[in-house]
Amino acid sequence: MQIECFEFNMFGENTYIVFDTTSHECAIIDPGMMVERERSIIDNFIKKNCLKPKFILLTHLHVDHVFGVSHLVEKYGLKVYGNLADAMLGSRIMEQVQMFHLPVQMAAIAIDENLSDGDTVTIGDETLLAIHAPGHSPGSLCYYSEKSGFVISGDVLFRHSIGRTDLPGGDYQTLIKSIQKGLLTLPDKTTVLPGHGPKTTISEENQFNPYITYIC
Repeated sequence: MQIECFEFNMFGENTYIVFDTTSHECAIIDPGMMVERERSIIDNFIKKNCLKPKFILLTHLHVDHVFGVSHLVEKYGLKVYGNLADAMLGSRIMEQVQMFHLPVQMAAIAIDENLSDGDTVTIGDETLLAIHAPGHSPGSLCYYSEKSGFVISGDVLFRHSIGRTDLPGGDYQTLIKSIQKGLLTLPDKTTVLPGHGPKTTISEENQFNPYITYIC
């Protein structure tokens, strides 16, 4: 499986396209395209690589990760996959917009297909495993590919850091537990692709992440 990362909007959010080079199936994970220029980048990449969008995968429904959902739904007829514990965030998306004083109007975002811990989705001949990792948001999901050796961690785990827990539905102890049980047990060589910032590995975070290494 191939992965392409794009950094979008004023929050520096990472949008990922994961795709199979044989079937050309792809999923767009956390579409953060806020303006037309950013939407065109995604559309042009899909067209240039002859990709067949299959679905939208959300790690969570904070506004910076979902700006581009409606565009993809309208243009490609895609369904939105996520965890229903975040459904309230999607239904109140304009409250998030107003909280950050953003100059946009957005319709509520609904989850069409619920993904629970242990559920899988397929892209070509490869499987992504959904790992429910609440704490940053109630419905935060990570997507793990054992075959390709990566996990898309959303805002759960960053390089040498973790997601914030001061937003509605966040909880620090829950987040730490999610990271310890859901992510740090993955193979050390697993590449971590976060929702913001550079990639890292499970080994790197086990050794050097201060939020983890200093826990007794």
